[in-house]
Amino acid sequence: MLNANDLQKLNKAGIDKTVVEEQLKRFETGFPFLKIKSAAGAGCGVLRLSADEQKKFEDIYESFDGSKTKFVPASGAASRMFKSLFEAKEMLESGADAGTVSAKNRDAEVFFENLAGFAFYDELLKYKTSSSVEILNSLLTSQGLNYGNMPKGVLLFHRYKNFKRTPFEEHLAEAAKYAQQAKTKTANLHFTVSDEHVYLFKKLLDQTVKSYNDKYGIAYNVNFSTQRKTTDTIAVTSDNLPFRNSDGSLVFYPGGHGALLENLNEIDSDIVFIKNVDNVVPETKLAETVRWKKIIAGVLIDCRNKIFEYVNCLQTGGCSKKHDEIVEFLSKTLCIDLPKNADGKLLMSKLNRPIRVCGMVKNEGEPGGGPFLINESDGTTSLQILESSQIDKTDENAMKMLASSTHFNPVDLVCCIKNCKGEKFNLVDFRDSSTGFISEKSRAGKKIKVLELPGLWNGAMSKWNTVFVEAPIETFNPVKTVNDLLREQHQV
Repeated sequence: MLNANDLQKLNKAGIDKTVVEEQLKRFETGFPFLKIKSAAGAGCGVLRLSADEQKKFEDIYESFDGSKTKFVPASGAASRMFKSLFEAKEMLESGADAGTVSAKNRDAEVFFENLAGFAFYDELLKYKTSSSVEILNSLLTSQGLNYGNMPKGVLLFHRYKNFKRTPFEEHLAEAAKYAQQAKTKTANLHFTVSDEHVYLFKKLLDQTVKSYNDKYGIAYNVNFSTQRKTTDTIAVTSDNLPFRNSDGSLVFYPGGHGALLENLNEIDSDIVFIKNVDNVVPETKLAETVRWKKIIAGVLIDCRNKIFEYVNCLQTGGCSKKHDEIVEFLSKTLCIDLPKNADGKLLMSKLNRPIRVCGMVKNEGEPGGGPFLINESDGTTSLQILESSQIDKTDENAMKMLASSTHFNPVDLVCCIKNCKGEKFNLVDFRDSSTGFISEKSRAGKKIKVLELPGLWNGAMSKWNTVFVEAPIETFNPVKTVNDLLREQHQV
């Protein structure tokens, strides 16, 4: 399928041909479904902390003096956020009147009815806004704010009495509350952004960082990275043959958020907070989020300390008396069931891994992957975050467990990416390459298929040690559509 010219271009781009060949095979075979043992819930894989336990873990975090970094995936464009408005714009431009648009597009109707409630309203008024189509053009296109072609992170989300903030700025405010280094009064943040939007984030940082330095009395160490081109995946035709441009060259697409594992792998920090760019609230409503970030981080540190103790013990060969204690810890804390004859080598292989503690909120109809207990191929079990596409829809028992799931993942993680000696793990070693997603797209009027790498908090972290903690729904406030900004949680 790959010719000499293809191989030459792959080599020049730094893309391993064997990886591409494996991707092509994956289109033929698909990805295997994971074997679910049960949905994880309170008392069975999801910790529900008492008030005393919450205070205990918050105190553990407050006394932690290791390095911290806040890692924010922020490369997503806002086009999906304005999907209904783009549809309304197309209808208006094709001759439909405003009444017809409102009748057929309830989201657009809500948008126009509440226009003055958006933080970007004043900026929008600087452009042509005498008609509905002019308002949409001024908001979405380069004729005005161009929000439809910009990343979410730089859009105005929240309006305070004397100023307005973007999600990027809200993350700066958050970091000051829970992710600063106490000794140096420095907050480390890392944003993953798209190549074409790096300059927008850097410009916003230059314009605002001094005011945040002064407001919180700390220094900010803010870095940006882009998704590696070497993680792009090949596109194929409906017949699973490489799709080619008119000049015969291969077509590649970004490998999804799982590709950000390479970016995360470059972070040098004792613990890393991970949170999506659009899951922010105004600072006036931040207290509960901050408290739970500290609680979840405290659970991580407590778990990490125990794992480091056991790993050190196993490495020195003095753990024979603690064998049963380690097995119990793996079973009760990490939900890893082991065979009865588990030896020290198996215990070590299960303990000596990156660690993540994930906040889980009760399922109230919001989209998101869910927590499940999985049967592994080696006869053990593990906690995983699964998307519905990873579950066999023809398996009646699996579908019952999917329906019984009580929690979902809001992408609220705190991670330990170093071992007991302070050495960084190579995170790629702990990815399950047999997981991923295949989706259909259209290009040049033809249907194609593209492959996404194992999701960052799905298959990319499959072999991490995992703890799920129930967090309140107040900590989850994403902005998936523009009208989400009208929710009470986003109004100051």
